Amino acid sequence: MKIPFDPIERAEVVEEIVMRDGKRKYYRFRYAPYYGGIVTADTIGCCFLCAYCWNYFRNLNPWKFGEFCSPEEVSRRMIEIANKKNCIKFRISGAEPILGKNSFYHLLKILEFIKEKFRNFEFIIETNGLILGYYPELIKELRVYKNFIFVRISIKGWDERSFEKISGADRKYFVYTIDVIKKLKENEIVAWPAVMYEIFGEYGLRKIKERLKKENIDTEIEVEYLERYPFVEENLKKRGLLFY
Repeated sequence: MKIPFDPIERAEVVEEIVMRDGKRKYYRFRYAPYYGGIVTADTIGCCFLCAYCWNYFRNLNPWKFGEFCSPEEVSRRMIEIANKKNCIKFRISGAEPILGKNSFYHLLKILEFIKEKFRNFEFIIETNGLILGYYPELIKELRVYKNFIFVRISIKGWDERSFEKISGADRKYFVYTIDVIKKLKENEIVAWPAVMYEIFGEYGLRKIKERLKKENIDTEIEVEYLERYPFVEENLKKRGLLFY
């Protein structure tokens, strides 16, 4: 794929591939040690193509992988794992959960099914924030679940230039991934940014903190660390991104 690309256009194309009649493509369901233990549904399809993505090839070729699952089936399989592991934390990982309205409402139905079975639960929405930032009206619909959801925004750069290099998306869309944090907080939804330390380094961390402060966004930044798969290192070299 030619870089940079329009991520909104890509989101529409990818959503057409990974969504069918309310069902979405998933390739596994598992329990993971993150967040102190969490039930995870790994899906396919993203509007970005981040150089360090551990699921890069599935997201590059979404038509090749996974099976279509209804929201009811996804929630059933997640609840089965949760009951076995005595766990109340859930997430969708591996790709972008919100590519447009179809995938957004698919997610809402999963939340509703889980809510029917658990009086208390935590659902961590791991997202790059683009679609929620670009279509902020969707955020208002999340407010129904504000007592159960936590939105982790994976920030893909400290400025427009680094965003384009890291995500492959046109730099003009960077602003939406920052503004969404403020919009979520305004709707009383817990949200925070996360950054990849080996990509940002101390310089990038300092710059993103300055950017957030400039936008009047008061928040802690989660720092995550890179999985150094050989193909990840190769992608980073191709994009001209160096490890710190």
